[in-house]
Amino acid sequence: MRAEVLVVWVALTLCCALVCAREDVKENKLSRDQTRVRETRGLVEHRRQGEEGGVEMSDEPAEVVEEERTKPKKKKTAEEIEAARAKKAAVKEAKAKKQKAPKPTKKPKAPKATKKPKAPKPTKKPKTPKATKTPKSTTTVLPDTRRSSVDEEEERLLIELGWGTLIRPAVTPKGPAWEEPVEPGLDVMPGGYPDKKKVTTTEVIMYIPEDTTVPYVGPWYEEYDYADLAAKKQEEEEEIARKEKAEKAERLKKKWEEEEEERLKQISVPVEIKMCPPLGLESHRVEDDQLLASSQSHHGFTAQRGRLNMQGTDNEDDLYGGAWCAEPEENNHWFEVDARREVEFTGVITQGRNSDQLEDFVSSYFVAFSNDSRDWTTLHDGYAEWLFYGNVDKDTPVLGQFATPVVARYVRILPQSWNGSLCLRAEVLACQLPSSYRSENEVTPSDDLDFRHHNYKEMRQMMKVINEECPNITRIYNIGKSSQGLKMYAMEISDNPGEHETGEPEFRYTAGLHGNEALGRELLLLLMQFLCKEYKDENPRVRRLVEGVRIHLVPSLNPDAYELAYEMGSEMGNWALGHWTEEGYDIFQNFPDLNSILWGAEDRGWVPRIVPNHHIPFTEDVLNGSFATETKSIITWMERNSFVLGANLQGGEKLVAYPFDMQRPSASFTDSRRWRGNGEMNEETWARIQRQNEGSLRETPDDAMFRWLAMSYAHSHLTMTETYRGSCHGDDVTGGQGITNRASWDPVVGSMNDFSYLHTNCFELSVFLGCDKFPHESELPLEWENNREALLSFIEQVHRGIKGVVRDVEGSPLPNATISVDGIRHDVKTALGGDYWRLLNPGEYRVTAKVDGYTPQTRLCMVGYDSGATSCSFTLAKSNWDRIKQIMALSGKKPIRLVTKANVVRTTAATSPATTTVDSHASGQKAERLRRLRIIRLRRLRQQRLQTGLSITPATTTTTTTTTTTTAPTAIPETERTTSWYDSWFPVDSWMTENPFDSVNFDSVPTQDYPFEYTID
Repeated sequence: MRAEVLVVWVALTLCCALVCAREDVKENKLSRDQTRVRETRGLVEHRRQGEEGGVEMSDEPAEVVEEERTKPKKKKTAEEIEAARAKKAAVKEAKAKKQKAPKPTKKPKAPKATKKPKAPKPTKKPKTPKATKTPKSTTTVLPDTRRSSVDEEEERLLIELGWGTLIRPAVTPKGPAWEEPVEPGLDVMPGGYPDKKKVTTTEVIMYIPEDTTVPYVGPWYEEYDYADLAAKKQEEEEEIARKEKAEKAERLKKKWEEEEEERLKQISVPVEIKMCPPLGLESHRVEDDQLLASSQSHHGFTAQRGRLNMQGTDNEDDLYGGAWCAEPEENNHWFEVDARREVEFTGVITQGRNSDQLEDFVSSYFVAFSNDSRDWTTLHDGYAEWLFYGNVDKDTPVLGQFATPVVARYVRILPQSWNGSLCLRAEVLACQLPSSYRSENEVTPSDDLDFRHHNYKEMRQMMKVINEECPNITRIYNIGKSSQGLKMYAMEISDNPGEHETGEPEFRYTAGLHGNEALGRELLLLLMQFLCKEYKDENPRVRRLVEGVRIHLVPSLNPDAYELAYEMGSEMGNWALGHWTEEGYDIFQNFPDLNSILWGAEDRGWVPRIVPNHHIPFTEDVLNGSFATETKSIITWMERNSFVLGANLQGGEKLVAYPFDMQRPSASFTDSRRWRGNGEMNEETWARIQRQNEGSLRETPDDAMFRWLAMSYAHSHLTMTETYRGSCHGDDVTGGQGITNRASWDPVVGSMNDFSYLHTNCFELSVFLGCDKFPHESELPLEWENNREALLSFIEQVHRGIKGVVRDVEGSPLPNATISVDGIRHDVKTALGGDYWRLLNPGEYRVTAKVDGYTPQTRLCMVGYDSGATSCSFTLAKSNWDRIKQIMALSGKKPIRLVTKANVVRTTAATSPATTTVDSHASGQKAERLRRLRIIRLRRLRQQRLQTGLSITPATTTTTTTTTTTTAPTAIPETERTTSWYDSWFPVDSWMTENPFDSVNFDSVPTQDYPFEYTID
């Protein structure tokens, strides 16, 4: 019975071992090895040590075994064993699902105990699973074969099944017949190496398969807690997500801080927007065919009138309006500019209509671009189409600047709202792109000069630098102060600065009469640099100019107004900003009106005997009137220096204007026939009066010379004679020559040119340099190239004509001597050194020099075409004119009538004295009676003529007295005075028809300037 029980027990044990081994092989199909084989030697050594020491054999390391040996073993109940198995199975199932292992097949039935089960065939090599913790290893318990009793065997079986007490440590028997036990399934290896030696043993081995792991150097066994795998995985994922989220938040925070820092930097230091020069609408570099518009309201408001600062005429219906104006019935309005090539557009400047009555301007607009003029792209600001705000008045320019440059060829301004009528004047800002050819804005200057705008401080510093570089030929001085206290600096350039050399003419260039006309100012500063540099470089032309002419350059005559225009900058100041002084004066038109004095004296025939035709004087009371501080300083400067030629540089047009600048008023009928009955009036005077009635008397006596001087500048200028496009604001008024008479073009009263011609020896012209008063800095090199030759050539004209010195017989110079030229009713005077210069065109002239106390002298002087003035000096001898003046002073400076003595008949002694007395008395009475009859006849004729004149035009009358020895004064009733303000200087009977100088015999003495004294009211 015991043997049967033992056999059953052995069979059950083997079945359980085989079943467990089969399940473990199926669950570990993903591993590369089916089982891990224990090393035989290790097991043998452990069992031997166990037998010798009487301890339990175990697969655990020595330390673990020692701990288990020392610890008291607890007895497990059946419920605990089942719970442990269930838990282990659940963990294995979860692990299998986690590793996406193939599902295990159905559990095979246990093989019969009698037959030895075959080893499972090797399956396909599964993927290596992730390394996990080594599961707990189990110990192999060997049964104690020494116990032979049945009770002990039963108790051992129960203990193995977990239903009894713990199994005692088994001892392997020692002896030669003993063999090492082999675990089931080791006889057939996965690699196909069968174990030829079959081992049989009576020892019972309980084998629990263990999970296969990737072999590594350390111990292949390790405890692994499958229960916490999912939780740990989830915790690790959550930890990784939390770290990623924290890192992302940190990156976003850092990025936000950087953006905020950059934004603060942009607020504190704004981004510098690219600035470009104007394309050239105002300066007319953009031609008329490059401008196009959607429509026009009238024929005078075309797209070509839409240039910045375009000036219209007083007649609103004229061909030349003050802006481009669109047709009000149109719906789509645009103003287009063609750059003719791709450029970088950076902004537009808009302005309203130039009109005295209307306020028309665009208040908002879009901007569009195109490269083919068909497809247009409206400028965006990132959110919507960028709406630019325009003007709030008609005169002030407003800049609309783009955030980034736009490269295109065409640009359009699309007005959206406007005040009054839709009228626009504009300028476009654009930079030229790099290319193989050069544009108009890109000029390489031939001179290394400082091409930029200079304010007052920079101008003064520039002049100081030039003076330090060329101290031997330059001198800085000031001609006065402005109303705000700024000095008006001048630079003298000469071989002996600060000293007037006899025979050396003086020349002047002035600029800045209007503060907003900055081009003339910069050209004079460039001329200073050029003359200094070229003189040091031994330029022969410049050396001749410096050594032969005393040159005066005044770059700014209105420094206060220039500072105002400079602050606004180029293109941003309107047409009038900075034009006047701080006191509200236009300096160019703020000089005394000497034209009216001269023309009034000419109408009365008082020129040159009473009123001279040159150096017309005026009293100091005149300057105390409405004259600017700057004007008074300029007049003093003119009188202190004996200038021969000069020019003032202005802007707003491109031409040269010569005097007269004032248009002579038309003469009345009474004035025209006042001297008609006088036999002394020659045909030339009468012809002049007739031309005056036609309104054509505007030229000076030196009109031919002025025209030559004007042409010398205009034709030396590179572009001034290109008038095929018309003038800046209308038709060409120069006839294609670039010159015009100011009175016929734009007459003004009290101009600087007329005052200089009538009060001094200087012939002065106005040079208008261009349409743009305040050009951009980038245009200065081009303007210098256009004007350089003209500036030098005009200075050289000071040597045209005659020059000389007037001396007495002792060789002493005679200042203030009058130099007269036959056929030219304008004289000049000698300087303090007795030298003079008279500008004349080539020809033959009779020149007379005269001075008080000396006998006049006349010479024939020839002016040729060669460069340089002809020398024509005079030596005058003293005369008895001083004695004549003394006699005239005794008679009250009245004309002396020369009366011939009556013939006295000599009688003999027999002749009675009474008879002689009676005859003389009778002859005297007869002469007196004839004189009275003649006076009565003349009075009757005068009354008849007066009545005839009153019936046509009201005659101007004054109360006069006829001085005779017997008649009483005849009074004429006074009427309303309509005479000019200067008529009171020279009282003349309006009803008097004879020449008041007929009673004086001027042939009795040499023809001289009649000395007279008068005051100006």
